[in-house]
Amino acid sequence: MNRLAQTALLFLLGATLLHAGTTDLYLRYVKEGLRPLVLLAGAVLIITAAATLWYDRRGTSTHDHGGTPAHDGGTPTHDGGTPAPDHHREPRISWLLTLPVLALILVAPPALGSYSAAHTGTALTKPFGFPALPDGDAPLRLAVADYAGRAIYDDGRALRDRRLKITGFVTLDREGAPYLVRMGLNCCAADAQPVKIALTGNVPPVLRPDTWLEITGTYTPRRTKDPVNDGPIPYLKVTTARPVPTPHDPYDETWNT
Repeated sequence: MNRLAQTALLFLLGATLLHAGTTDLYLRYVKEGLRPLVLLAGAVLIITAAATLWYDRRGTSTHDHGGTPAHDGGTPTHDGGTPAPDHHREPRISWLLTLPVLALILVAPPALGSYSAAHTGTALTKPFGFPALPDGDAPLRLAVADYAGRAIYDDGRALRDRRLKITGFVTLDREGAPYLVRMGLNCCAADAQPVKIALTGNVPPVLRPDTWLEITGTYTPRRTKDPVNDGPIPYLKVTTARPVPTPHDPYDETWNT
């Protein structure tokens, strides 16, 4: 890989990061709050590529106009006059660096879904506190992790006698029991972990994994254990359930708050 190819690779990677940061593509890799860093990284790579190209052309121009060669005495040779091999040539394996760039350009991976959730134990942790919930008769919209945390660690005190509305995707355990799930991120998709709610009540008779549902229901003190890691999972008593499109950000960033 010569200098020109290295510069092209830097520019291509930077442009890819800028494209991801200006669209929703970056949400497949990192949480929403890291968008400025993705854009900054892309800009730095493009500037680095431009500076490298300028420096390389400036050096070539200087050499063409009689500048001093890089090594005194010209190109190193063997005793017989044959040019010595270039020990600074990059190995061909360096071309493998293009594969991650091509993967970013050509493949937009889906968000982690039911398969990951079914094979990973619930990551519910005890929150530091429970902010007061708004009053009103309208269904109270909660995140999956917020409901699960309040149901398990606060015994559902603020949830009783309230109509609740929660959105997540469906996963099924080995016995076919349905869960409403949201994957949470600390930083990026590599550390994504699920928080799960078990469903009871008026559950639709046919549920397909990875279907996104908006569920209206009520709190129930019933609990179960995750079959993967024995973590606590609360139940939600379903009143109605309707399919909804995949949300703008499929990951729930508030799962560990």
